Amino acid sequence: IGHRWDAERFARFPDLRVVSRMGIGYDNIDLEAARGAGVIVCNAPESPTVSTAEHTMALMLAVTKELPALQARARSGGWGNSSPTSLELDGATLGLVGLGRIGRRVARAADALGMRVIAHDPALAESPESTADLVGLDELIETSHVISLHAPAVPATHHLIDASSIARMRPGVYIVNCARGPLIDEDALVAALESGHVAGAGLDVTDPEPPSTDDPLLHRDDVIITPHIASSTVAGRRRLFAHAFDNAVAVLEGRPATVVS
Repeated sequence: IGHRWDAERFARFPDLRVVSRMGIGYDNIDLEAARGAGVIVCNAPESPTVSTAEHTMALMLAVTKELPALQARARSGGWGNSSPTSLELDGATLGLVGLGRIGRRVARAADALGMRVIAHDPALAESPESTADLVGLDELIETSHVISLHAPAVPATHHLIDASSIARMRPGVYIVNCARGPLIDEDALVAALESGHVAGAGLDVTDPEPPSTDDPLLHRDDVIITPHIASSTVAGRRRLFAHAFDNAVAVLEGRPATVVS
């Protein structure tokens, strides 16, 4: 659902009993308004895990290996001369902001590449069956070669990546975001890319969505932007539709469902 579900919208549908999200996030649903309207809200947290984690890895590999710039060079007739600034991931530190289902799967894949994986998740007291080591947010920001965001869009995470946090990152850091656009202050990201402090970014989400056609992030060879489709593999979409449909039917039939509120 692309609309903002607030009290006004719920009032337009007095017979509505359930809103079932195809995915994890529900930041466009006013849960208090839903409760007031007697509407149950469900989500499908497991459905996008595999596809989104794979997309995260694809963006990380593509941006750290500078694939857009190298492709542009090849298309213009340039050849040879190895890229001097691409990052070798073996031995590099990946910092995961959020260690839920997707973060844990990304950690497994990064571990297979020989990366050191650290994570910050204030909801966790210990690492849940993951190769990632839990650390404080400051340590993650200051020591990671690549930072990948897997947190919800809530007031506490708004512009989590801003000018102040970027200034504390390693020079040449890479940033990947397959979570929510508002986690990043995009003006600060553009400035850091222009200065070279951030070497590149892979973004499946932006703020706003879609970005305007003159958004500077769309026109940089050190940035890859995909249109919020990380979960949209064939198998992933089938799981999303099936889980959302099953949740809605379960609520209507009085059976257990994945209920948010």
